[in-house]
Amino acid sequence: MATVSVADLHKSFGKTRAVDGVTVDIANGEFFVILGPSGAGKTTTLKSIAGLVDIDGGTVHIGGRDVTHVEPYHRNVAMAFESYALYPQKTVSENLASPLKSGRTGRYSEAERTERIDQVTTTLGINHLLKRYPRELSNGQRQRVALGRVLVRPADIYLLDEPLSHLDAKLRAAMRAELKQLGAMSNTTTLYVTHDYQEALALGDRIAVMREGRLVQIGTPEDIWRRPADTFVARALGQPEINLLDGVVDDDRIRLGDGSLDVAIPAGAVADRGDRVRVGLRPSDIHVTDGEGTLRGRVLLAERLGRNIELTVDCGGTQLIVLTSGRHGVGEGDNVTMRVADSDVHVFAVGDGDTPRLGPADHTSTLEAAQ
Repeated sequence: MATVSVADLHKSFGKTRAVDGVTVDIANGEFFVILGPSGAGKTTTLKSIAGLVDIDGGTVHIGGRDVTHVEPYHRNVAMAFESYALYPQKTVSENLASPLKSGRTGRYSEAERTERIDQVTTTLGINHLLKRYPRELSNGQRQRVALGRVLVRPADIYLLDEPLSHLDAKLRAAMRAELKQLGAMSNTTTLYVTHDYQEALALGDRIAVMREGRLVQIGTPEDIWRRPADTFVARALGQPEINLLDGVVDDDRIRLGDGSLDVAIPAGAVADRGDRVRVGLRPSDIHVTDGEGTLRGRVLLAERLGRNIELTVDCGGTQLIVLTSGRHGVGEGDNVTMRVADSDVHVFAVGDGDTPRLGPADHTSTLEAAQ
């Protein structure tokens, strides 16, 4: 167990700036998730901490020790990659035992090795595969074994790069719960990279959202979900994606679209009468109601997604995506009235590309606050 401190980290590949000034402090025993799309710099950040790439600038400290120029095998980190690497000539049991026999990880008795392997394989659900060879495993099984090779040996920090990417949806959901339990039991500092917002929200004590090599926001899952720093973060979390609508501030309301729709200005939003703003409404926060509501429209499309229904609603030329339960019996062609709680209204600046949140600044875990 150890702290991790990264300061002003830079790394470029040719003219491509993969990591651009990343600074973050991770606490002892914290499960820290780095979330972002492909090419955001997540894996390069992880490899920089592990010492697998030579950084262009910045420092890396593990457990208070400056390891910026220390070889990877002297950093006492264990890393799992998205692409699994197993010894093809060894059984699953032998693959898992291999890290415990390395001179760099200390000496373990046979009983200690058996205990560690049994604990990890039970957690990962692969204890029935111990006598098989990698060629006899499915892709998902091989990925779990590769993850087991990392988790089986004690380390100061675990670095996990998309370790569940090859699993099917059902197994991935089960593995999220197991990883959370394993992290809590081992109390080992863990950095976890993913592009899946559900994994990030489920696993992370805190989440760092990356875009184009830079950290956009750091905070708890609640912070990131409830107070996204900008429209990029807002769109990164949630499926269906958040609705983004331009509007104009009118006293304590925001008029949307052609002015026939309006929502309340949430407490703490920094906007004055007449200001043009961009409003974010999550589909799950828009509620179809039999009573009063300030959002009205006609259902263009209704798609059942298991227990929920995704509605595409035309509100006078402005389309809203709404996620609702099936109990209202709403169908295509129906006129609906909707409402959204004041606290569920997100207000952003208007502009090209992604724009910042307009308050409340003192409650938003923006990058500046995190650093």
